[in-house]
Amino acid sequence: MSESPEARRRRLINLGELIALAALIVSALGVWIAWKSNSEDKPTRVVEQRSAVPLTLRGVPERNDNEITISPVDPGHALQSATVTIKGASPIELGSDGRLQASDVQTALRDRPKEDKDRTYSVPVRIAAHYVEMGADRRGGGAYVLRYKWEGGGLFGGRSLRLVGLSR
Repeated sequence: MSESPEARRRRLINLGELIALAALIVSALGVWIAWKSNSEDKPTRVVEQRSAVPLTLRGVPERNDNEITISPVDPGHALQSATVTIKGASPIELGSDGRLQASDVQTALRDRPKEDKDRTYSVPVRIAAHYVEMGADRRGGGAYVLRYKWEGGGLFGGRSLRLVGLSR
């Protein structure tokens, strides 16, 4: 028994209507779930959070190269104290001003062989710092290179150390 084209068309229309009705139900269910979850949520509070920035220090020579001021590169860091360690010497403690005196470095380098004057030398140093970032106390530091040179040292004069800079 063969179906007439008109009966087949009616059956296809019914199948299309069923698919459309199922899609409408699924869509309505999705809208209801989204509306229900939004009504239960509290207002979202957006708070800007900065991640911690590692401490990086810089050294600027001052007072005719008799001292170098060590300070954080990031303005959000406030140096509280620092300890500069040169291998084979006692650690040099710095205050919150970060001033490293040439005389302290000269004392730490007294066991080094005699170096030529008016030539820039470098020595590796380890800096351990205590600083404040976003109101929290933190510790940081790292390995740096301290550059210096010797001046004077004539027939009757003593040699003096001049600090040139500090770098990573």
